[in-house]
Amino acid sequence: MEQFSLCFGKVKKDCLKFIKSQETKADKFKNKEKMIKAFLIPLCFWIGKKAQKRRPYFVGLAGGQGTGKTTISSLIKIILTKYFKLNVFRISIDDFYKTRKERISLSKRVHPMLLTRGVPGTHDISMILNFFRKSKIRKFKRLKLPTFNKAIDDRYNKNKWYDLKKRPDVIIFEGWCVGAKSEKSVSLKKTINSMEKSKDQKQVWRKYVNDQLKSKYKNLYSQLNCLIYLKAKNFSLLQKWRLKQERKLWVKSKMKSKIMSRGDVLNFMQTYQRITQNMFRYMPKYASIILNLNSNHQIKSAVYKNK
Repeated sequence: MEQFSLCFGKVKKDCLKFIKSQETKADKFKNKEKMIKAFLIPLCFWIGKKAQKRRPYFVGLAGGQGTGKTTISSLIKIILTKYFKLNVFRISIDDFYKTRKERISLSKRVHPMLLTRGVPGTHDISMILNFFRKSKIRKFKRLKLPTFNKAIDDRYNKNKWYDLKKRPDVIIFEGWCVGAKSEKSVSLKKTINSMEKSKDQKQVWRKYVNDQLKSKYKNLYSQLNCLIYLKAKNFSLLQKWRLKQERKLWVKSKMKSKIMSRGDVLNFMQTYQRITQNMFRYMPKYASIILNLNSNHQIKSAVYKNK
């Protein structure tokens, strides 16, 4: 389509510049122009048609660890801003993790595994709902929103928080468990990895996380206008990509001691496994758009469920 080509001409330079900033010498993006032209630009036209300037359009973007959510959401933001002239704000559910102090308290009160950030129950849902509510108000007032520092496993100081001065036309809300649904209580009984077997024998952690999905998170996700899902083939591929991500962090980071080892990554991912596998199974049935990824980490097809 001529419109798509026109759009590509306008956004190509900025998109490629961003992709370059994400690359390392050993890890280069392949087929980047095709990804932008064939998949991301049509996706932005789809969002552009639905976004009204009267109130923010909430885009949920989900995908397992290492699927490229940050890269994809950043490129979507560039295209919507540059070509569609929309005011776009992107934020991750990760930025709303409870503070380390709050998670220590939660781990003592409910289950020790809740000290580990990531699963439903470790985010400040009230803070996210407050942000969603305030962003819809016609007389928008400046908002300060948290940013999370994974190197210290806590929030950054307030002087490094997001400063949202103007009401966005589009809000991209991304995260590994965005849009996830609870599972049936009976399926919680079966352990799916060694961590659940050794540390959650009484299913306290599993039940708590599932109950969070059933209540607070269900309420939160119901407010999204659409849901985009980056679908990988399987969990072992996600583990491979997440390890690759950690290697890239190691190359770019000044704080090498804060980077996870291979064992740390694989252990950490066990806490994500149950929900991730559940999302593999069910998310394609209710997501608005599914971007299928091949084993080389590239988008191979797009399925639009909600025209």
